[in-house]
Amino acid sequence: MRRFDSVLLKLSGEVLAGSGKFGFDFDTIQRICKEICEVYNSGVKLSIVIGGGNIVRGKVVEKLGIERSQADHMGMLGTIINALCLQDSLEQMKIPTRVQSAIEMRSVAEPYIRRRAMRHLEKDRIVIFAAGTGSPYFSTDTAAALRASEIGAGCMIKATKVDGIYNADPKIDSNAILFHELTYDEVLAKRLEVMDMAAFSLCMDNKIPVAVINILKEGNLTGFLVRGEKIGTIVSEVR
Repeated sequence: MRRFDSVLLKLSGEVLAGSGKFGFDFDTIQRICKEICEVYNSGVKLSIVIGGGNIVRGKVVEKLGIERSQADHMGMLGTIINALCLQDSLEQMKIPTRVQSAIEMRSVAEPYIRRRAMRHLEKDRIVIFAAGTGSPYFSTDTAAALRASEIGAGCMIKATKVDGIYNADPKIDSNAILFHELTYDEVLAKRLEVMDMAAFSLCMDNKIPVAVINILKEGNLTGFLVRGEKIGTIVSEVR
């Protein structure tokens, strides 16, 4: 069993929509927040990077004819909406949180300041990082890897709708094999898709393990972090 004292949770925006494709499924959000509470109460210092795919995805909007930088900024604003939703849900469960935004909007969130984020974590608050890196052309996966590196997280969890990393697309190949443990070198050699290369390189260079789990399956987050169960896939320097 691996024990991580500090974890950065990367939540894709799509999971907030539950089984839908757009908007919010509040039953799903409540369930995810309850699991986050259980992880928090176990003593893990937790920070979160949230995506915006349930509201707007920059790459999708770009295909409609909007300039790429403008489209990416629209996506960043979507992540702020999600961060505020997540914050409210967690605080209704009596969990102290702070939202920090890479795009300054002081009336709804703190600006991202690394030392302030570290101080919040020391005071046992969950920090929710919004607006990605604040710059276009970078994914929220890259933002998660960057924040994990900056705050010295012991692990980055990519929480999505997939069960982990396979050797093939399980939707196409019924014989696809799920990997439970991989090294960074194996991911590169097998050309497996974990996240975009900028994000993966940051994690690899800073030796931050990356776990990929299906957050929509109840108990996966707490099973992996609290009970030490073998769930999803973990990528690290050595097996």
